[in-house]
Amino acid sequence: MMKLLSIFFLSFLLTGNSWENDFSTAKTKAMESHKYILINFSGSDWCGPCIRTHKEIFEKEAFIKYAEGNLVLVRADFPRLKKNQLPAEQLKKNNDLAILYNPDGDFPLTVLLDENGKVIKEWKGFPNETSEAFVKEVEDAKK
Repeated sequence: MMKLLSIFFLSFLLTGNSWENDFSTAKTKAMESHKYILINFSGSDWCGPCIRTHKEIFEKEAFIKYAEGNLVLVRADFPRLKKNQLPAEQLKKNNDLAILYNPDGDFPLTVLLDENGKVIKEWKGFPNETSEAFVKEVEDAKK
C-alpha cells in the first residue's frame, strides 16, 4: 500500500512540473512567475551520462519538489535513433537553443538562466552528485 501511495505521489509530482520543449514559452513562464530557467541538453537514446542525469537527478523527489516552485524546465533533446527522431520544427528549436547556450555541443549540459535568459551556472557532463546536492548547487547559484 505504501509503495502504491509513493508511486501515485511521484506521478502527481511528475505531471505537475513538465519539461518545456519551447524556449520562448519557457521564458514567458519564467518572466511571469519570476522563476529561473533550467535547460538540459541531452541525447536521450545514446548518451549514457545524459540518461543517468535524468534518472539520478531530475527524476528524484528532491529535484521534482524543488523545481516545482523554483524553476521552469526546458529539455533540448538530440536523439539519434530513427524511431526517436524529433519533428523538424522541434529539431530546429533545439538547434537554435544550442547555438545560444551550447555552441560546443556538450552532452549532457545543464544550464541555469535567470528569467531574462542570462547564464547563471553550467554543469558539463553528469553532475556527479545526489539530487539533493544538485538542488543545493542550483539554490546557491541563484544567490
